[in-house]
Amino acid sequence: MNPIIEIQHLSQPELSVFSRLTEAQLRNRLEPEKGVFIAESPKVIRTALENGFVPLSLLMERKQIDGPAKEILARCENVPVYTADRSVLEQLTGYTLTRGVLCAMRRPKLPDVETVCVNARRIAVLEGIADATNVGAIFRSAAALNIDAVLITPTCCDPFNRRAIRVSMGTVFQVPWTQIGDTPDQWPDLGLKQLKRLGFRTAAMALRKDSVSIDDPRLRSEEKLAIVLGTEGDGLAKDTIAACDDTVLIPMAHGVDSLNVAAASAVAFWELRVR
Repeated sequence: MNPIIEIQHLSQPELSVFSRLTEAQLRNRLEPEKGVFIAESPKVIRTALENGFVPLSLLMERKQIDGPAKEILARCENVPVYTADRSVLEQLTGYTLTRGVLCAMRRPKLPDVETVCVNARRIAVLEGIADATNVGAIFRSAAALNIDAVLITPTCCDPFNRRAIRVSMGTVFQVPWTQIGDTPDQWPDLGLKQLKRLGFRTAAMALRKDSVSIDDPRLRSEEKLAIVLGTEGDGLAKDTIAACDDTVLIPMAHGVDSLNVAAASAVAFWELRVR
């Protein structure tokens, strides 16, 4: 049985995880073992549970308890459930709940790069991508198009950001990922050297005159390929491009100069997939 707790006032301290803690506080960089993330909607929460993530508490509309969230509650035995009407919950969180359910979950310790890449043939590396929507969309494409793992640089948006999780439709729980480098100064130099030691050829996605086209057969035939994607606007850093094995472009038409990084990732993942 789940303890059902009616919200009496919005300042209840146990509700801070849903309303007053910033993304950085939820992540808890100083004590990662105490880190928390928020999963939103029954589908996303179900995906997290199926992949072994540990629930800490739930927040939902009353009607969800015997409705769409009933299956979730059955999987989260003894986890406290905080509930109120939708209008109260919107005041608490500051936004409309997607399908009326939030779940606070324990943030796992990230694996090392070697563990994530041990059997991988195609990986994506996200350099400094700041927008949570783009990160979530890239993970969704990575899952759909059979990318084996995702690595993020230290300046990249956290894939466990609430919005990134929601946009990914929970695929951040399915695609293995970790951070490459503990501090920003370890990328690109040390990070790219590590990828090369692991046997990956690195392909920097960038629009340059000396780039090879993404449909180059040589790229598709690579045994192990790391697809490196850069931040919104500026793209990959010059040092990163220079240190990668190949610079790769998606040919543009009608005077369009580039694609959004999430759209570009989907094209790259499909074209460079293992045949």
